[in-house]
Amino acid sequence: MHRRVPAGYGGRNSTGSAPARTRPRPRRRLRAAAVGAVVAAGLLGGAATAPARAAAPSPYGPGHGDPELQRALADLVGAPGGPPGAIAILTRDGVRQVYRAGTAEVGTDRRPRPDDHMRIASVAKAFSGAVALSLVDRRALDLDDTIGRRLPHLPVAWHAVTLRQLLQHTSGLPDYSRSQAFQDIVRADPRHHFDSRRLLDFVADQPLGFPPGSRYAYSNSDNIAVALMAEQATGRPYESLLRQLVYRPLDLTATSLPQGYLLPRPFLHGYFTAPGEQPEDVSEAVSASGAWASGGIVSTPADLSRFIGGYAGPELLTPTTRRAQQDFLPGGASEPAGPGANAAGLGLFRYTTRCGTVLGHTGNTPGYTQFAAATRDGRRTVTVSITSQATLNPSLLARLRATEERFVCALLGDLGPGHWGAHP
Repeated sequence: MHRRVPAGYGGRNSTGSAPARTRPRPRRRLRAAAVGAVVAAGLLGGAATAPARAAAPSPYGPGHGDPELQRALADLVGAPGGPPGAIAILTRDGVRQVYRAGTAEVGTDRRPRPDDHMRIASVAKAFSGAVALSLVDRRALDLDDTIGRRLPHLPVAWHAVTLRQLLQHTSGLPDYSRSQAFQDIVRADPRHHFDSRRLLDFVADQPLGFPPGSRYAYSNSDNIAVALMAEQATGRPYESLLRQLVYRPLDLTATSLPQGYLLPRPFLHGYFTAPGEQPEDVSEAVSASGAWASGGIVSTPADLSRFIGGYAGPELLTPTTRRAQQDFLPGGASEPAGPGANAAGLGLFRYTTRCGTVLGHTGNTPGYTQFAAATRDGRRTVTVSITSQATLNPSLLARLRATEERFVCALLGDLGPGHWGAHP
């Protein structure tokens, strides 16, 4: 059954200025499956496939790069249920190689570019980690600060949860994005404008899922609480803290945290696919206000590459704070799982592959799946971005993880399988 997405919040970006778009694109008819339960959390599984599509075989820029990597990316796009477009960036000591396949927009021959905007989904959690840990360095926050101390208005049952536990997903906070009330709103109006600072209200009547610190459970609520703690500690909006502590130090000129559903131009179009049907554009189907610090950031492949090198490397944080950041919990997997064996740090994951270890984060949301990682010294980075939600198709997700590992192996190829990156 088809229905039109209701009118929603057009919004302005986090700086208060209008997006580069001057008006919404004409709305297409979107399947309920594309903007309903799947949209609500961006985490729910399900099978979806689509006809194979031809891939553009050449990497962006002049002819350097590994043809085997290019073929792997093209095969990902051409696979059943594969994304309409994909772009990967490898950076070694400032030298960048860009690989891309497919199209940035179905029906055109425009290929993905490093300066195309896109939703980075849960990689936004690494940004909230960067803000919080930068404030720890500045002694505005402490990793042992509790919800009870910083956010006493939240349920008393949550008060013992610490900032450290929130960043490592060992808090036990119930996930607001899985609440029935939240999902009902998104099903009815995917462009609904939420009060981002009240998202935890959806689960305020629920107890913790387990005693804080006793086990790992990925929750979108954790990073909402992290951002609220940062605001309480500084008296400044989270969006302002992102600009001061992350965007400016790392020279991220095309990254923002919007409230509405529009994307700045140019952008990679994100799609929902289903068997026997054409991909449907869901790039602007959903308001970012319902994800906020947990998954609402918009960036570009180029900015994402710069960010992960700075955050996983020594550029942003002191050695003491980095040691806490990289105290990894084995078995704690990002969502979706990254390549190899996953382990959870503080707003950062360790991916141990057959070729060596990198640090980073993944994310998925309607229309997009992201992987960003770096060596521990921050001098080598890899990002892989595709324009569909791979978690809807288990076989595609398995293929994507294998492709990510191939890019990690290329990144570390001359360093040996035990490589972590130089210790600063």
